[in-house]
Parts: sequence; C-alpha cells; structure tokens
Amino acid sequence: MSETKKAAQAKSAQTATPAKAGTSAEKTGRDPAATGPALDISRRRLLGTVGGVGAAGLALGAVGGAGVYAAVETPDDTSPLTSVGATEVMFHGKHQAGISTPLQSTGHLIAFDLAPGAGRKEAAALMRRWSQTAKALMAGEVTGGGDTGVALDAGPSSLTLTFGFGHSFFDRTGLADRRPAQLDPLPDFSSDQLDPQRSNGDLWVQIGADDALVAFHALRAIQHDAGTAAKARWQMNGFNRTPGATKKPMTARNLMGQIDGTGNPKVADADFEQRIFVPDSGQPAWMAGGSYAVVRRIRMLLDTWEKLPRAEQEQVIGRRKADGAPLTGGTETSAMQLDKFGPDGKPVIPANAHARIAAPEQNGGAAMLRRAFSYHDGVAADGSPDAGLIFVCWQADPLRGFVPVQRKLDRGDALSAFVRHESSGLFAVPGGPRPGEYVGQRLLES
Repeated sequence: MSETKKAAQAKSAQTATPAKAGTSAEKTGRDPAATGPALDISRRRLLGTVGGVGAAGLALGAVGGAGVYAAVETPDDTSPLTSVGATEVMFHGKHQAGISTPLQSTGHLIAFDLAPGAGRKEAAALMRRWSQTAKALMAGEVTGGGDTGVALDAGPSSLTLTFGFGHSFFDRTGLADRRPAQLDPLPDFSSDQLDPQRSNGDLWVQIGADDALVAFHALRAIQHDAGTAAKARWQMNGFNRTPGATKKPMTARNLMGQIDGTGNPKVADADFEQRIFVPDSGQPAWMAGGSYAVVRRIRMLLDTWEKLPRAEQEQVIGRRKADGAPLTGGTETSAMQLDKFGPDGKPVIPANAHARIAAPEQNGGAAMLRRAFSYHDGVAADGSPDAGLIFVCWQADPLRGFVPVQRKLDRGDALSAFVRHESSGLFAVPGGPRPGEYVGQRLLES
C-alpha cells in the first residue's frame, strides 16, 4: 500500500469507528512471523490484565469505602479505544511513514553518531533492531522483555518512526561512493547562528504520535536499541495541536500565532510525488521512494514579536492572523494577488513579506513539504522564552527545494528580524521497507 493511501487511511480513521482492543494481525496487516512471539503481545490486550489487577487492588484498599470502588469502571479488553488512540500507520510501504502522514501532536527528533570503531556491520545490525522495534510499536505492541511499560494502556495513536542518514554516515561506514549528491552540505546563510553540537549527525530518527506517552515510549525504545553502537548527539522535542482541539480541522498555528503551512503541497496534487519523493528511476537506486529532510531549529524572538501590533505582524507575514488569508483578501486557500497595489501605490502584500518571498511562483516553482513541530525549552539565559519551531521540510532534492527558497529569504525576509536559526541538519531518508526488509537494507547490504 502506498504512503499516500496510508496517510489517507490514517486521516480517515480519526472519524471512523475506533478499532477494538486485541485487533488481529489479519485486520491490521501485521506479519506475526516477523515480530516473534514476544512482540505479538498487544498493548491493548495487556490493558485487560493490567486493569484487572488495578481494580482488584483498589477493591482491597477500599474496605469501608464502597462508594469509591463503584465510581471506577473495570477495564474490559473488548472496550473500544478512542479514535485518536486507535489510529495505526503502516510500517511497510513505498515511502517511510512520517512524511506524508497527517501531522501528529507530539514529536521527538534525535540524531546519533556511530560509536568509535562501529562501521557498516554495526550500522546494519542497528537499523535491523530499530526497524523491528518501529514495526512493533507502530502496530500498538510492546517491544519484548525490555519494554518500559510506559504505553501499555494506549493504542498506536498514529505513531510513526522515520529514519535517515547524514553526510558523515557514509564515511563512517565505508559507503562514501554511494552517498547521494543531494546530501552535500547545505550552503552557509547569513542569518545562521548554528550550534555545531546540535546540528547534523550520522543517523537521524523522527518520532511522531498523537499521544505524548506513546511518543516518549518510542523514544526510549530507540535509545535502548542503540546500545553501544551509537550515541545520541542531540535531541529536540516538539508539539502541535491535539486532534479534535478545534471545531473543525485546521492548518496548524505556530507560536507566533500564525497559521503555518498553508502553501504546502497536497497529497492529491498531480505533482506531489515528483516534488517530494525520489522516483523509482532516480539515483542512487537505494534512494528510490525516499526523500530528503532538512531540519532547522528556529528560535522565535517572541518578546519582540509580541510587542508588534497585529497589523504590523500581518505585514511581516503577508497574511491575516485570524484566518491565514492573504492580505489581498479571500480565504486561507485563496491565491495571493502579488501584483495588487493599495491606495498608497505600494503592494498590498509587502515586497519583503514572508509569504511573498517564500511563494513557489517567486522561486521558480521550488516547493517542499513543511512538517514542523513547535518547541518550548524553558527560559534562555537572558530571560526570554527559548521557544520556536523545529522546522522539518521534505523534498526530492534539497538543492531544488529548500536551498533556493532559503537563499531568497536570507536576502530580505521581514520575518528574519524575529527569528534565529540555531541548528541545522540534512538527512537522506530511504524509501519504505518491503515486508521482510529493514530500513536502509538496500544501501547497507547492496
């Protein structure tokens, strides 16, 4: 099944009848032989056992307080999960999950460096472990004897794990001759204030879920699986709106309060696949069905931004804050009238407005799929909020997607005065694994 169909399935499941606990392998499309007996234990089935023990304990402790016990429902392994918890994204497919999958409410991004002395053999073993873990967790199952139990009472919750390789990975594994040209380091941008310790990395993992505990559980499993083969280089934690938090589905807002992602390519677009994914005939062959992820930690200078009157904020962005519509009128999805002038003779959408400069028609058609998370890491040394955007964008070729747009933004974007690019990374994300494969197998075993 294609990633496009899976994304549509995952999205439609938000409003469909929730899956019952203990869904069979036949219904979910899982392969029990690939997971093994230990992995074929559903968190949803375990809930019945765990809940039963909890209820018994409460009954024993509630002697003389029967009213307390009566207020608690005994869990039942036939009770349906909520629609959010029941939604499952398939691990196998043409593309990896977490790219065109609907945006989740919680995200963790983590980069690893291979340990000294670790090479291709160790990397292959690690990718095999990570893939086995990802397949189990995305199906709502525990990971075996070492499972932490954090998510025992939750369903899959739209969990996705996405894996990529950095530029340095190919030198470390003796595969430099198979490194894609598209993975050449990004150019320097004048607005960059990058921390090298929070940039790049040999391996990269993106985790997304609609439940924070499910996402954290997956993060810990990935860290445990790394063992002595790789060490975490950096980690970023993000969030978005929870499904169902608004009266109707909406494009996400960022921490500046702006609707963010209006101009994204849509899965239904005729040219979506060619813009976002490497074609089957692309080079190198092991990247067929894959994509390239640019990751940027962009701090928002919120104290300064929030002092601007709304009208001035809208001039910086080029869109209305209330509904995301362009300043030239209409709705969020209305085309920007870039040649429309006001009574003062100036463009209604200013020449340096972010939306104008980033528009595909202003960049030779350059497009990327933005799939970001907001972050808030407390207070910086100067007392300002350490908060902003974990920017992740996907494209078939970053030299034709991200780079030309960022170069233009770098030269005159009005938003630049209110943001700071603090870390950066570029990763080759191979296509989805076929049944029986692990992620990256076509590279590591070719």
